[in-house]
Amino acid sequence: MKSHPDVEFLALLVHRGHLPAPQAQALLPRLQQGEVLDELLCSSAGFSPERVARLRRTRGGEQPEIPGYEILAALGQGGTADVFRAREKKSGRLLALKVLKPTAAAQPATLKAFLAEARLLKELEHPGLVRGEGAAKYAPSGEPEVFFARMECIEGKTLLEWLEGGQVFEEEVALAIILSVAETLAYLASRQLVHRDIKPGNVMLTLEGKVKLIDLGFAASQGQRTNSADTASGTVGYLSPEQARGAAEADLRSDIYSLGVTLFHLVVGRLPFESSDDAEVLRMQVMQALSAPELKRRGFSPHLSYFIEKMMSKEAELRYQSWEELIEDISAQLRGRDQLDLDREQETPHARKSPNARPRRRF
Repeated sequence: MKSHPDVEFLALLVHRGHLPAPQAQALLPRLQQGEVLDELLCSSAGFSPERVARLRRTRGGEQPEIPGYEILAALGQGGTADVFRAREKKSGRLLALKVLKPTAAAQPATLKAFLAEARLLKELEHPGLVRGEGAAKYAPSGEPEVFFARMECIEGKTLLEWLEGGQVFEEEVALAIILSVAETLAYLASRQLVHRDIKPGNVMLTLEGKVKLIDLGFAASQGQRTNSADTASGTVGYLSPEQARGAAEADLRSDIYSLGVTLFHLVVGRLPFESSDDAEVLRMQVMQALSAPELKRRGFSPHLSYFIEKMMSKEAELRYQSWEELIEDISAQLRGRDQLDLDREQETPHARKSPNARPRRRF
């Protein structure tokens, strides 16, 4: 049965959310008996011949057809959406189109977050964010509506892709990346926004060496009360202790913790708390002290350990209390100042001189 040419396509339809798994399983014996899949999809699943033909052409939406755009290449795949490089036929411009998968579009909370992100990216303007041009939708004949967002087309690799490829970052490079992300998050904070899903998979290094924050799907207003349905899923390794305990308010200090985990991951090559059981990871984030012998063995500066430990403090009150405070400390370290007072805990950002030089960044 595995060798049947249409079994893979049937599985793809299930994977892409076009067909429920039980309905697909019911078709398998009839395929084995020699019936034609396209005819079965029309007679048993209610598909129109046009829909079947479109699904064949696009491999279930893996290579979408969007009116007004020429799809050139796939740029990335995620749990809820795929991103494509496309040319706008009317203007000839290159754009990135983020296309929501059918299964995700059918979930109200996911669709709401997708549309909210598209609106945010259109309103915000910062070199560390992908420029957005809003969301749109179209309805292919006989199929559910397809939602997509139009964005600036950037190419490169996420930090997660670098890490999964075996890359471990040198201290100076990692700090420069973290500084860029912090500057972007400071801009969001100035707009009273908290990101809530900081992780290497949401930070891209472009081919030009720029650092871009690429996902605002879970962003919320500072202090906004949230619920479990709003919490970023699949990223438990980067959640702050208060998020792990189910904190009800969006707080930038949780983003600072998650950025500290990201810094740790970049320079050490692993997460600080690891387990095959997500619940165990959450328990360790709340209860277990940070242990990083690699930071001592690899010749890192004491400043790096200080940054990580302060950013990842179990208590939010002991972390950096603002992005400006964190930015100033990391900027000073990158400028080569070796007199940073590691014991300073109470000094306010207003008491320090703002950095007047930017570090040279090499990626």
